[in-house]
Amino acid sequence: MQLKNKYVLAIDQGTTSSRAILFNPQGSIITVAQKAFQQYFPNPGWVEHDPNEIWYTQSSVIKEAMAKADVSDAHIACIGIANQRETTIVWDRETGFPVYNAIVWQDRRTSDYCEDLKEKGYAARIQQKTGLVTDAYFSATKIRWILDNVKGIRERAERGELCFGTVDTWLIWKLTKGERFITDITNASRTMLFNIHTQEWDRELLNLFSIPSSMLPEVVSCSEVYAESKAPLFNSGIPISGMAGDQQAALFGQLCVEEGMIKTTYGTGCFMILNTGNKPVLSHNHLLTTIGWKIKDKITYALEGSVFVGGAAIQWLRDGIGLLPDASASEQMAKAVSDNGNVYFVPALTGLGAPYWDQYARGTIIGITRGTTASHITRAALEGISYQVDDVLMAMENDLNYRPKEIRVDGGAIANNFLMQFQADISRCPVVRPKVLETTALGAAYLAGLAIGYWKDINELKEQWSLDKVFHPEMKEEQASRLLKEWHKAVNSARRWAQPNEN
Repeated sequence: MQLKNKYVLAIDQGTTSSRAILFNPQGSIITVAQKAFQQYFPNPGWVEHDPNEIWYTQSSVIKEAMAKADVSDAHIACIGIANQRETTIVWDRETGFPVYNAIVWQDRRTSDYCEDLKEKGYAARIQQKTGLVTDAYFSATKIRWILDNVKGIRERAERGELCFGTVDTWLIWKLTKGERFITDITNASRTMLFNIHTQEWDRELLNLFSIPSSMLPEVVSCSEVYAESKAPLFNSGIPISGMAGDQQAALFGQLCVEEGMIKTTYGTGCFMILNTGNKPVLSHNHLLTTIGWKIKDKITYALEGSVFVGGAAIQWLRDGIGLLPDASASEQMAKAVSDNGNVYFVPALTGLGAPYWDQYARGTIIGITRGTTASHITRAALEGISYQVDDVLMAMENDLNYRPKEIRVDGGAIANNFLMQFQADISRCPVVRPKVLETTALGAAYLAGLAIGYWKDINELKEQWSLDKVFHPEMKEEQASRLLKEWHKAVNSARRWAQPNEN
């Protein structure tokens, strides 16, 4: 069968669900399958997943997507992987059994340890090497917690019996039945153990966090043939040839391949990334310097702002307090009132990310009166998502002295027209929504397809990007400024709330 008659299978393993998507040579979606999995909250601020459930849901949606399209292994040209980043899994090298639940990127259990590192003066050195701030968000402190808190695990790690991986590593380990123990360079750059300048695991940081180097996977590029899939999931070997953390995959899927282009993904969290070209830009405004992708020997760097709670705020309104029947109802409810009724929702449900990096901030709804309705709170939650994204945009502008011409957007929440229009109004910048919303999976597919010649080059991919709608600012600038002023007052009310009392 000719290559162009086949499809590319994209694995999109996210924070709340696993998905599989088949793309054709035009970059169009053939079929999608998705399955949610359990979120575990053992203690306040703790978030965990079952690694085996991640694999079970991911393998089942792969089968479902192929069944929906009525295709066999012979119809799959290659496999690309995009994954939730920073989430930490440790497993037995021989049996493949996890030694503890996956500690999710949102988890805050190591906040005090991070504060201690900052007080001891390590933060600047960590940022210099990794491009990251010292925060519980990243993998290093999560690995150390498992080694120090699960009985007998540190001794086993020091004997070389254990593997650490982010979700990409776990998936490729399972797909190849333990043949390949690898991570791609974008996921490595989010561990707080990887030197983005030397492109190696950093010995000084491994010593700082007391993590044996034997636990760490080999680091590979984002677009090359790593291995072939193994039975029983596939009957024949299919090249696994593309891999990137979900936000970097989305940047590539949006074809933000030129320096200065920017995208924001609205998912569980919100993630704004700006392509900074072939040089890392060290942030002075609390943003992250990260690796966008590596293709062949060329690295593209990026500047990123991570908002911990985006769509998860709407999920909480639906599942946590039952305010919404479903997420799609949020747009109608927000439009049911003419304004927010002076209600502000700071969705710091797992602390605040960029540019605040406040591990002790907590969710706050402020300005409630007897006239406040469910619609006001819903609208305030959507507005809170946009305000957080704007805070990141302002930090980027201050770092680069550069204002982007447009913001490309993707992720499930961008179907909400109210949210997109409010973002354009607050940020005073056109918000550009593409026709293909699944740009994370598309980026993984593109990286995989390029490696085997399914697509010739990036110029061919650029021709596939198509526009759905542009949201232009409509709100008066004076009103936007007033709303932002009130938002920042609300943020100050939420900050440091859960910080331990000082005697």
